[in-house]
This record gives sequence, structure tokens and C-alpha cells, in this order.
Amino acid sequence: MSDAVSVAPLRLARRLVPLQVAVGLSGMVLWVPVEKLFMTQIGFTPRTVAIMAAAYAAVVPVLEVPSGILADRWSRSRLMACASVALLLSTVFGGLSRNVPTYIAAAMILGVYFALSSGTVDSIVYDVVMEETGSSDEYETWIGRVNMVESGSLVLSALGGGLIAGWTSTRVTYFATLPFVAASAVAFLRFTEPRLHRAAEPVALRRQVAVTYNTMIRMPNVRQVMLLSALTAMLAQAVFEFGPLWLVALAAPAALFGPYWAALVSTLGIGGFLTGKLNLDNRAVVAGLALATPAVTLALTLTRSLAAVIVAQTLLALLLAIIGIRAGKLLHDGVPSTIRAGVSSGAGTLSWLLFLPFSLTFGWFAHAHGVRAAGWFLTGAAVAAAGLLLGSARRHAEPATAGVSAELAGEDLVELVTVIPPRATSDVECQGVHTATPDA
Repeated sequence: MSDAVSVAPLRLARRLVPLQVAVGLSGMVLWVPVEKLFMTQIGFTPRTVAIMAAAYAAVVPVLEVPSGILADRWSRSRLMACASVALLLSTVFGGLSRNVPTYIAAAMILGVYFALSSGTVDSIVYDVVMEETGSSDEYETWIGRVNMVESGSLVLSALGGGLIAGWTSTRVTYFATLPFVAASAVAFLRFTEPRLHRAAEPVALRRQVAVTYNTMIRMPNVRQVMLLSALTAMLAQAVFEFGPLWLVALAAPAALFGPYWAALVSTLGIGGFLTGKLNLDNRAVVAGLALATPAVTLALTLTRSLAAVIVAQTLLALLLAIIGIRAGKLLHDGVPSTIRAGVSSGAGTLSWLLFLPFSLTFGWFAHAHGVRAAGWFLTGAAVAAAGLLLGSARRHAEPATAGVSAELAGEDLVELVTVIPPRATSDVECQGVHTATPDA
């Protein structure tokens, strides 16, 4: 037994290397740090930026949950390869765009990428950890490491994109991205995904869809964590989408955009590293995160200092990265593997449904009153997320699936859960289900 325990971390690390390579390649999107500059060059204003964001935000909810269910029933790694193809097409159309309507069309294809990739990688990591270790205790550590790889590639792409744009043009960054995205599709196909969610013949599609939606709608703990995850993702999306507008309003030099974006995306990796070190079961730590998040947003509304704005946005992105990983673990702990990607995608769908009106309102208000005044929208959303985070800390001791047989169609969930091999199934995956799981 001790030999098996000692070998498990090494085997886990080896299994996740191809996934980390694929994620790293997909993060080499060289046009992202200069996108807003490119958009202004082809005629965008703050209002049309918001319309563009709303356009791709409208695409994502239509596809996200169906793609998550497809990932649960088909293949998560192949779905990620399809997501890379969508990113490839969006990049091509974006680079060829010369006006607002064509770029919005490219952004809508990008929405397909977001929908296909939402909830998929973290579901893969969670199930690999479960298969290799028999519990979810190492999930936050390993998803943090995957995020660190993604963050590192985003930092490199931010610095590289800024240099390429300075040496050539912002348009060239789109075409320089294509080889990396194509290679990521190949890398995802070469990854050997976990089989936890496909341990037996799948149940009928209609029944799986019903259980997935019932889990999201009728289980209070899952609803709360989904809303926390969605608000956190919405806030993070708002920072990355609208954060550069503060720099534009403060007349930041073009050379600053690359390092600024590098600092912003580096928070994904730093947040992943810190999440593995912090004791997020400690209520004092959670309370500190909850209080700090809305406090940081106030700097965006109260200061005209370019340095203070960059620091505030970087800290906010860091806090949201930590909270997002925590929310993801709580969500995955609360559902069985057979509906994990579907439920996780549901949280992503909710985030986009929130982001759609948020982006339109934010864009309108920023156009009318300035981006600094629009920062109060971020503060309001941060206060709501902080309240949900504190609530999740209070309820974390309660099993997320407790009483599920009374709340859902019990036989449906039993049929889904019992296809998971006993060796790899954690206690939390079977809580509330009246089936016995022998010890490993």
C-alpha cells in the first residue's frame, strides 16, 4: 500500500504533462494584449466594445451546457481539440477584419471556443486526481499547477505580442498565433483522458440531461456554489475585457500594454500557486479574501493614478483566481463524475448570462460617464461575490449532495453515480445516495 501511495504522485504528474503542454500552447494567443489597440484602429469605441463582448457572451450560453454534456458522454480531450479549432478560426477572421461588424463575427466564433472549453479542463484534472489518488484533496494543487502553466504562456504571449506589434503591426499578432493554436489541438488529441465518467455504458441522453439540470436547479448547495463561481468568472471576465479601457482613458503609452497584460495574466499562475498553500477551509482566510475583493475595486473608482489602477486590477485578478479555484473544487465535490463537466459548464453558462447585461450596462455607463465611474459596477458585483464566498464557508461542512434522493429523482442519480468504479470514487461523490461503496 505504501509503495502505491508513493508512486501515485509521480504517475499523476506524468499523466498531466501532455495536458499541461496542450493548455500552455493554447495560451499562446499573441493578439490578446493588443486587441483593444487593434479594435480602436478599425473603428471601435467603448460602446461598440461592449456590444462586441455582449455578442460573444450571447453565443456561449446556447452551447455551453450541451457541450458539457457532450464532454461527459463523448470525450473531454477531443472536445478541447474542437475548442482549439474554434479559436483558430476566430483568430483568422479577427486578423482579416477591417471593420466593426466583421470583428464582431470573429468574436462570436471565439464564443464557441469559450463554450467548448468551459468546465472541461478542470473536470479532466479533477477526474485524473480522483483516479490516481482516490480523493479530491490534491485537486486545488494540481489545477493550480495547470493554471500556472497557462499563466506562464499568457505572460510570454503578452510580452511577445507587444514586441511583435511594436516591430510590425497589431494585425500580425493574429497570424503569428496560428501555429501555437494548431499545435494545441494536436496536443489535446494525444492526451490520455481519465475514464471515470465513462466507466460503464452511458445512460439514456434524456435521463442524463434531466439529472444534470435537476442537480443545478434543485440542490441548494450546488446552486449557491454555481452562483459564486459564475459571479467570480463574470468579474474576472470584466477585468480582462474592460480593464485596458482604464489605460486608454489615462493615455497610457502603447509600450505599457504588453507588460500590463503580462502582469494581469500572471495572476492566474500566482493564484494557482497560492491556492495550494492557503488553507481555504479556514474561515478567517476566506473572510480575508471576501473583504479584500470589494476593497480593491474601490481603487478603480477613486484614483486617477495609472500605477494605482494597474496594481488594483492585478490584485483583483489575483483574488478572483484564488476564489475561482476554490469555487470550482466545491462544485466538483458536490456532483458525480458522470455529470461533472455538464454542471461545471452550467456554472460557466450562468457567468455569461450575467456578463451579457453587465457588459452592456457597463459599456453604456462608461461611454456616458467615464470608465472610472463605471468601476462602481465592479464593486457591487464584488460585494455580492464576497457574500456568497462567506456563505459557502459556513455551509462547506454540509454534504453538497445530502438529501439528494429526496430532492431529485433518486433512481436517476443512483444510476449515474453507480457507474463509477468503487476504487476511484470519493465519499463526497456518493453522499446522499443509498449505495454502499467498498473501501479501496
